[in-house]
Amino acid sequence: MAATSNETVAIGRRKAASARVRIQPGTGKIVINGQPIDKYMSRETLVMIATQPFEVTGSVGKFDVRARCEGGGLAGQAGALRLGIARALVKLDENSRSPLRRAGLLTRDAREVERKKYGQPGARKRFQFSKR
Repeated sequence: MAATSNETVAIGRRKAASARVRIQPGTGKIVINGQPIDKYMSRETLVMIATQPFEVTGSVGKFDVRARCEGGGLAGQAGALRLGIARALVKLDENSRSPLRRAGLLTRDAREVERKKYGQPGARKRFQFSKR
C-alpha cells in the first residue's frame, strides 16, 4: 500500500486494535482490508461509529478512505478507524480540529481490558464467600 502524493495517512488505536488510514478527495468510498465498509463491519452501528468524523465536519461523501485494520474485534477496529479518520481530517484541514475535539473524536480511548487476578474467576469477580 504505497502512499500517493494526494493521500493523507494517520493511525488510530482502540483496545487491542489499530488502523492505518489513508484518505484522499473522492466520492465517499470506504474500503477496509480490501472490502467495502458495510461488508467488513457487519453491524450498522459500527459503520456509524467509523464514519462519525465525516458527519461532524460535514464532509460526508467528499473523501475516499482506504484502511488496514489489525488486532482486536470489530468494535475496537471501528473505534480505531474513527480516530484514524479524525486525525487524517485534521492533517488535511486544521479548521476541522475544534469541531472534532468538541465531539471527543480526537481523544484516544485509553480503556483496556483489566487482567485476570489469581484466586478469582475474573478481573474483579470473586468466588462466593461462605462464612460457615
